[in-house]
Amino acid sequence: MSLAERIGNYDNPKSLGSRLRRRRAYDLRNLIEQVFNAKGAVRILDVGGREVYWSGIFPIEFLTGHRVSVCLVNREHEVIPLNRPDIFSIEQGDGCALRFEDNAFDICHSNSVIEHVGNWQRKVAFAREGARVAPHYFHQTPNFWFPWEPHYGVPLFHWLPEPVKLNIMMRRKLAWTPRAKTVGEGMEALESAVLLTKKMLMHLFPDATIKHEQFLGLNKSFVAIC
Repeated sequence: MSLAERIGNYDNPKSLGSRLRRRRAYDLRNLIEQVFNAKGAVRILDVGGREVYWSGIFPIEFLTGHRVSVCLVNREHEVIPLNRPDIFSIEQGDGCALRFEDNAFDICHSNSVIEHVGNWQRKVAFAREGARVAPHYFHQTPNFWFPWEPHYGVPLFHWLPEPVKLNIMMRRKLAWTPRAKTVGEGMEALESAVLLTKKMLMHLFPDATIKHEQFLGLNKSFVAIC
């Protein structure tokens, strides 16, 4: 197993990524409890999420005990059958143009999604839509200034000039990304994940508290919580 898989294999509960997710979920748990105490139930919109993510961070008893319902929204049609349809539902949609009414949910959530939605205008739309459909939100994203690039599993990769990154992608497989056969394939892969800085996140979520997720004394990722 490669170093990237040992760090970011979320199917393995002992991987670094899985352990950091569970630690990060402490603030999300507090937000869920806050809403539950006020309303007696919690409606969550998870943009870009999967059911397996939730089973990895919370016991199912926590979700049922707090009457949590989670709507999973993804751009591609989800074909994986749900294990707990009493808790989870699936919708196809674009997180930058959600089809739900204002405040249709209590919490809008995303985990490592906003860096994938496209250019800056789409990132602004993603943040705006999340704040529109719920009074609370919890959005996590990796830190551009952390030296490990989580999507390609290569240290310092995201700091390299774009032509250098493209050359590397056309020469070898990077973590879960296959070797690009053409320039077009390589550029599409590179543009599919654009990391953010804290300053960018503060601009996108001006009402949020920005929490730092640290690893080895460095800010690995940020969470915008409102």
